[in-house]
Amino acid sequence: MHPAIQGLVTIIFGVGGCVGYFYFSNIVLDKVLFPARGVHAGRNINRANLVRPWLFLFPALAALSLYLAYPVVETLRLSLTDRKLDGAFVGFANYSQMFSEEKFWEALSNNFLWLLVVPAMSTIFGLLVAQLTDRIKWGALAKSLIFMPMAISMVGASVIWKLVYDARPEGADQIGILNAVYIFFGGDTPQTWLTMPFWNNFFLMAVLIWIQTGFAMVILSAALRGVPEETVEAAIVDGANPFQIFFKIKMPQIMTTVVVVWTTITITVLKVFDIVFAMTNGQWETQVLANYMYDKLFRASDWGVGSAAAMIIMLMVSPILVWNVRNARKEMR
Repeated sequence: MHPAIQGLVTIIFGVGGCVGYFYFSNIVLDKVLFPARGVHAGRNINRANLVRPWLFLFPALAALSLYLAYPVVETLRLSLTDRKLDGAFVGFANYSQMFSEEKFWEALSNNFLWLLVVPAMSTIFGLLVAQLTDRIKWGALAKSLIFMPMAISMVGASVIWKLVYDARPEGADQIGILNAVYIFFGGDTPQTWLTMPFWNNFFLMAVLIWIQTGFAMVILSAALRGVPEETVEAAIVDGANPFQIFFKIKMPQIMTTVVVVWTTITITVLKVFDIVFAMTNGQWETQVLANYMYDKLFRASDWGVGSAAAMIIMLMVSPILVWNVRNARKEMR
């Protein structure tokens, strides 16, 4: 079947199925299970109203169970078994093997380095752009250009930046912007930026910062626009300068939004895979946990250690998710 037709059929059956489910489930609930007639009409209506929310939530709960809960349980099970022994239970042997590998610790230390740099720089740049673009006439155009990388896939962005870092032999024309600038300002030989241990991690981080700055800018720009003008005008009357207005008046009022942006980007960083896979494939000391997991699962065919790495990633992401949910509930009260 042609992909376009397949997509159309999926939409029709998917949307039609959802509408049909809600329509017929209501009929069954109100007409068959709890009919609103007879001496128990009032009690049946109350019971139907108690069941109806769960009836409507059932498709979502079923989907979450199938696509979220089951994979987590199955991954945990696989992390405790050994493929070479026909799936025999080996306890924490896979975790012990993983902790004994230098590549794992390299990946873990690189992930922490990403966590220190990317969320901070993305949030700072996003906040800076959000504040400055509101002061210029062509601010909307500037925001559009800065947000544009968000529309590019991680792999697409990686290909673009790989060309930026490209190195041609000495004496040849440099098509990589970074090397072209380096040679123009007196550099001796073109540099293979992505093979420089430690520093190449920052060159990879630049790609994710470039992408996530647009996201941070949009959210923080909306938050800045929500700051009451009265507080800003009062600060101006009291003689506050622009820096005092920004850091002492605006920042405290948007701090909750800043934290949400920071944590959202942090979760993205913990799962980063595409950029490393497309640009270095974890070579030259650029390994990260997601790429390490991929190598174990699909290259080494070691589902035990690969699943153990997946569980480590989940454990690192979970506290941030729980914290975000708690904050969201506090905001709703």
